[in-house]
Amino acid sequence: MGLPHARTLLQDEIPGAELGAICDGDPAKLALEDFASVPKFTSHTELLRSRAVDAVLIATPHYSHTTIGIDALKAGLHVLVEKPISVHKADCERLIAAHKNPKQIFAAMFNQRTDEYYIKIRELIRKGELGEIRRVNWIITNWFRTEAYYASGGWRATWGGEGGGVLLNQCPHNLDLFQWMFGMPVRVRAFCKLGRYHKIEVEDDVTAYCEFENSATGVFITSTGEAPGTNRLEITAERGRLVYEDDAITFLRNETPMSEFSQSTPHSFSQPGYWQVNIPARGHGEQHKGIMKNFARAILDGEPLITPAHEGIHSVELANAFLYSSFQNKTIELPINGTAYARHLSRLIETSKPRKKKRISV
Repeated sequence: MGLPHARTLLQDEIPGAELGAICDGDPAKLALEDFASVPKFTSHTELLRSRAVDAVLIATPHYSHTTIGIDALKAGLHVLVEKPISVHKADCERLIAAHKNPKQIFAAMFNQRTDEYYIKIRELIRKGELGEIRRVNWIITNWFRTEAYYASGGWRATWGGEGGGVLLNQCPHNLDLFQWMFGMPVRVRAFCKLGRYHKIEVEDDVTAYCEFENSATGVFITSTGEAPGTNRLEITAERGRLVYEDDAITFLRNETPMSEFSQSTPHSFSQPGYWQVNIPARGHGEQHKGIMKNFARAILDGEPLITPAHEGIHSVELANAFLYSSFQNKTIELPINGTAYARHLSRLIETSKPRKKKRISV
């Protein structure tokens, strides 16, 4: 993502921001004609020492988000870090702890928070329009990836290079939205299949069951191996059922909340009447550009962040909990012990093997 982000800045698409420098360990990327006039660095420490920029956007393999982020924050720069903010909870805590200066803007690239459909659903929940939530089901399997995709980088789909599969690469977006809308569960039981559809050592198929503090339950299903995939979010609440699918939000709104009706009706087989309400939304928002614009405005004008980086720990903890539950073959209570999971991950890394990088077409 570093390349498209850099081009977005180079093309002056982010008001108030300009591309001050690029940094990459790959000489071929630094030699691209687009960036002929842009200062270049081969290590992030050189870039930070140069004082060539006021802010950095970190788009590197996952483990280095933590180390580069800490160094950039200690250097006094504003920081926007790609998802996930770190690979595991303990590293998230280290990175967040390095943000000591409230004048430094520290944000994460959770671009789907700009999506008008998810914004509208969250708004309905927070305003109480759905009533108390009883069940959430999200099937998000439209993250299809090919073998060629996984072969595009030696770090991809390895415990040592990426720290996980679909949960750490594609689904941080959905896990972030999941907790952003519904809060964190208190316990999870997950089943993560390693290399079910691809020749990889990490998970590419996940089914997770969640329980929330109010006794609501949830099921989260994702995969990079299913085509055509599905994106269907279904919420059952006291005031009805809301479904988001195929760019439409439909709310079957009960005339009487379901528990109230159940306790008050004298009839054995009746159910509350409902209205079908089609909830309008205005599209998918500005995505990455929207987050970058918000980041720049936060620095220049004090605008509140859409995606404060410290909130990025929640999606990482969910991913860690799902994987830990599957490996331990048991239900995991949240919050998890970040140190214990880090030890578990280190054992996986010991057996990890870098993939051979191949030339691919995109």
